[in-house]
This record gives sequence, structure tokens and C-alpha cells, in this order.
Amino acid sequence: MKPKLQLSYSWVLILAFTTFILGSCTTSKIHTTQVLVIGGGTAGTAAAISSARTGVATLLLNDTPWLGGMLTAAGVSAVDGNTKLLSGFWGEFRDSLLGRYGSPEALKTGWVSNHMFEPAVGAEIFLNTVQNEPKLSLWMDTHWKTVEKQAEGWLVTALKGDQQIQILADQLIDATELGDVAKAIGVPYEIGMDSRDRFGEAIAPEKENQIIQDLTFVLILEEFDEPVTLEKPPGYDPSEFYCATANEKCKEEMKRILWPKEQMITYGKLPNKKYMINWPINGNDFYANGIESSFEERQVLYEQAKLKSKQFLYYLQTELGFTHLGISKIEFPTSDGFPFIPYHRESRRIHGVTSLNINHLAKPYEQEEPLYKTGIAVGDYPVDHHHEAHPQVKELPELHFYPVPSYNIPLGCLIPKETDHFLVTEKSISVSNLVNGTTRLQPVVLQLGQAAGITAALAYHNQIPPRAVSVRSVQRALLSQGGYLFPYLDVPKEHPHFKAYQRIGASGILRGTGKNIGWENQTWLYTDLPLRTKEVYLEGWDEFFVSDFPKNPTVSAVLSWLKQGVKESQIPEWLSSIKKVQEHFGFPSFDPDTPMKRGQFAVLIDALWDPFSREVDLYGRFTESNPIP
Repeated sequence: MKPKLQLSYSWVLILAFTTFILGSCTTSKIHTTQVLVIGGGTAGTAAAISSARTGVATLLLNDTPWLGGMLTAAGVSAVDGNTKLLSGFWGEFRDSLLGRYGSPEALKTGWVSNHMFEPAVGAEIFLNTVQNEPKLSLWMDTHWKTVEKQAEGWLVTALKGDQQIQILADQLIDATELGDVAKAIGVPYEIGMDSRDRFGEAIAPEKENQIIQDLTFVLILEEFDEPVTLEKPPGYDPSEFYCATANEKCKEEMKRILWPKEQMITYGKLPNKKYMINWPINGNDFYANGIESSFEERQVLYEQAKLKSKQFLYYLQTELGFTHLGISKIEFPTSDGFPFIPYHRESRRIHGVTSLNINHLAKPYEQEEPLYKTGIAVGDYPVDHHHEAHPQVKELPELHFYPVPSYNIPLGCLIPKETDHFLVTEKSISVSNLVNGTTRLQPVVLQLGQAAGITAALAYHNQIPPRAVSVRSVQRALLSQGGYLFPYLDVPKEHPHFKAYQRIGASGILRGTGKNIGWENQTWLYTDLPLRTKEVYLEGWDEFFVSDFPKNPTVSAVLSWLKQGVKESQIPEWLSSIKKVQEHFGFPSFDPDTPMKRGQFAVLIDALWDPFSREVDLYGRFTESNPIP
């Protein structure tokens, strides 16, 4: 019996040793990073780049072969809005497009946008930018699996190829398309339309519902020498598309313009004889709410959306005569030529420290909380919701191009109410369902990612949660990177006083004027108009002046008033005479008895008072003490 017992013991040792060796082969050590961005879409790519540029080791996980999300991997390469507001990373991306195509005119190939490009070109630009950042690591085709909060940071399990890897990060950013990470860690959120009572939005439905915007599997077509008509797709019914264009077969009463087929096809015309088909009027939009679905369930819905796009393409070829247009064989390296992902217009919306609703957009200066002072991104597109594919579309509110002025987005919309060391970007920020109809657009989402990356990096540098990061420090960083805090149309970022105007806007001392002109939503600072006493808001700044602001604010009267609040020994040399003020700031005209201009006043107040240095909290209220910068 003794030899048998010894043999069994030996096998136990061998088995234990083998298990140890095998375990060592499959389990790698924990990878550490300071900021982790999950999702290499439009916002996630911008977030990772801006975090790395702020001097922080950053890791970006992307689950597709391309960076850029809706701009590239989803094929929506017609940029909506912000044509004249080239803020931050959006402006940088646009400049890269100009470098590729040669001129602004070369990007105006379709009539829906002033910035049209091939998705593969955009993906290459994003990849090149990421690879040029020494502090940024990129893991492509990597799928996150679990997220867990630990004392030392966020522990994330991810699948990179066949290898399971654990990542420990100090700060975490959810940049997924549908806010999946936020859900996984228990951040409260909303899905669908808000009730009218929730935010007091007059055009919202009376009761909340779970209806979201349509999604689209975009088609990128190219011209072929021979006809390339598809095989008839299953379930094809041409009558579904009769009202996609001006057509005698369309018998419905339409609220929207039906364009001729020639204009429909050139709507999304791209450079190099390619065509983006993302047609909302009885086209290839598809209704499916898969936000709460599993990965497998979502794939089923996406295949249905692809089928809808194939049916629409077959209609274009057989009914409208575009027989030589077919799915591009060179744009996407996919087996069917479709984009890697569908275009999601809507996702979860977290409960943030602050929430932006349509009243903030329409009347920013009349709200109880001055959130406009905390702006970190700007947009100018109307509130545009896609619901044409929903079965009950006629019962839904009409939300197509509801006009609002151009606007800014508060920093607090990116920060969950209760979860620390965590930020949310892409389309899952804290806004109302209505506001999502404009904040979802590509230039805005790029800026949101940029602000999230800066905030996460500053939080790491100071070892604090994002909610404790100085609002002004985030805004300063954005200004240094060409970002806008306010969407002033008359003050481009190349203007020598651009930053001064932006800082004074954030102080509330001077305010912009919003308006709508056609499809354009605008805000103007009117820097060249005469300053009027009633337009100067000095509440909270009384330590800087002795007497009331002049009722007749001429150049000489305003300069005299400014000097009253400054000790004689501290009056700067440039304020000693009108001529020196003019020379110091480069004002083209500055006569003593003429009205001072609004822009001149902003520049002088910025230089003399530095009101931007006074901290505000995430609600836009002045704080007694400054937070950590």
C-alpha cells in the first residue's frame, strides 16, 4: 500500500505544478494606467488625445479596427454644424481634412454639409494623431468585459484578441456608444423621451416614454462602370420608399420637403465619386431600441438595420435608376462593405451634477443657475430628432429642426452625481432628451471628449475626483487648445482678443445675444457696437469699483471709472493715457468722447480685473474659496 500512496502524492505535486505553469501562461500581470478611456469613438478618441497632451499616461480601448466612431466606423462622414465654430479638437480635425483634400471647397461635395470626406481618410487622421502622442497607448480590437471599483482605482477586465487582461486605472472615462460602462458600475440614467414636467420643456410630450431616435446603417456607395444591381433583398416592398423623394407614387401628405432624386443622391456626395446614404425621409433610418439589449440581441437588430439599407439601395437602383451605384468595395474592410457599427443617435443619459435642458439653450441668462459660466463645448445645430421610422411617428412630437440659439454645454454634464473618478462622454452626457437632439452631433461630441480628457488628467494630477477639479482650470486648458467656451460668431479664435472675450463671457459681465436665421442658430457678442450701461452686469464685482457705472459710457468716462477701483500705485502704465491704452491693445479707434465699444470694454476689464480668476462651482456660482487647480 505504501508505494501506491507515494505515487498518488507524486501525481498531486505534478498536477499542482502543471496548474501553476498553465495559470501563469494565461494570466498576465495587471496593466496600470493613469487615465483609461473605454471606447475609441468620436468622443473617446478626442478624450484620450487631450488627456495624453495634458501629460498623463493614458490608455484607449477600442473594440473596432477603426478610431473615430460615428465619423468613421459608422460612416457618417458629413459633419453637421459648427461650420464657423471651429472649436478645439474639431477645428484640428477639420484642418487635417483640409491638408488631405487641399481646400475648404474640396470638402463641399454634398449639400448637407460643408465638410464631407471619406470615412477611411478620417480614420487614418485619427490613428495618426493618436500614434503621435507619446503618453497615449492604443489597444485596438479590445473588448472590455467587467469594471470594478477598488480602493486603488478602477479594475477593468478586457479581452485583447484571445488574451484576457486586467487594467488598473486612477480615472475612468466611459466613451462607449451607448453608455454601457456607466450602467455596469451603477450610474443612474434615463432612456427615451422626458415628460414635459421633468424639465419644464414646453415641446416635450406630456408623459415620458422609452422611444429613442432611429439608428442607421449608413451606406457608402461608389460609381461602377457596369450596372451593379443587388439581388432582391428579403421582404423588399418598394412602397416603403415611394415618399423618399418627389415621386408621383407618393400618396401621403408629407410635412417635410420631398427633394428630387438627383438632390437626394447628392445630399451626401463625398470626394472621389462616393456617396454617403444616410437618408432620413422614408429612407434607410431604422427604429430599434437596443440600448438595454445584450451584445447578441444587438447584433440581430443591427442585421435588420442592414437589411433596411439594402432594401433602400435596391429601390435606388431599380426604381430611381441609379444602377451604377453600389456598395463601395474599397471603403470599409468588411465582408459586406458595410460600416463596422451603426450610427446611434441616442443612448443612455446619465444623471449628472448638472443637466442641460432646452430652456438653458433658449434663455441661458434667465435660469436659476448660471450654468453658462461653466461652458466647455459649443454647438449651433438645431434640435433635430429622427423618428420617421417609428411605427407611431404621427403620434410623436414634431422635433425636426426646433430652433434654439447656439449654446455651450456645462462641465457638470460630464460628471455623474455620485460616482467619483469617473466621467461620461459621447452621447451619454446629462442632458434632456430634447437637448440630445443637438448635443449628439459630431463637432460637439469631439469637444465633449476633449473636455473629458482634460478633466480626467487634471483630476489625476491633483489626486482628486473630477467634481473637485477647478472649472476655470479646465476652461483655461481648452482656451489654450483653441477651444470655445461661448459660440460667439463675430470672434473667431484667430482674433487677437478671442481669449479675453471668452473669459469675460464666462464671468457674466457682458453677455451674448442669441438668434435664429433660417437653419442657422447664432450667438453674437457684438464687439463693435457701442457699450450701453444696461448691458454691463456688475453684481458680485463691487470690490473693483467705487461709483456706479457711467450712464454715458464714453471712452474717457469708462477709463475714469475703471481707475477709481485701482490704487494709484497699482495703475498699470498702459492705463495712464487714452493713447497708451489704444497702443497697448491695438484698438483701431479710441477717441475720448465717442462711446466705448463692447469689445474694448471686455478687453480692458479682462486685463485690469482678471474676473476669470474668480472660481465658480459646477453650477456657475462664485465660490468663497478656490478649488484645487
